Amino acid sequence: MGEKLYLTPEDQFPEDLVSVSDNELQVLDSRIQRQLDHEMVVDGESSRETEFRHYELDEEFQDRDKR
Repeated sequence: MGEKLYLTPEDQFPEDLVSVSDNELQVLDSRIQRQLDHEMVVDGESSRETEFRHYELDEEFQDRDKR
């Protein structure tokens, strides 16, 4: 397993989530959630970039549920 279990704000994030498979989207969501948890514990707050990514993932999940 070569990938980190979290995704920092500096790590690459897909520009177009529509092209990401369902499984990859779930993994990406898990990595973002782990990063949010880490930021809250270490920094006491989450970064804007991580929050934005989390929001984008939620939007994509909602869009896919409608299809």
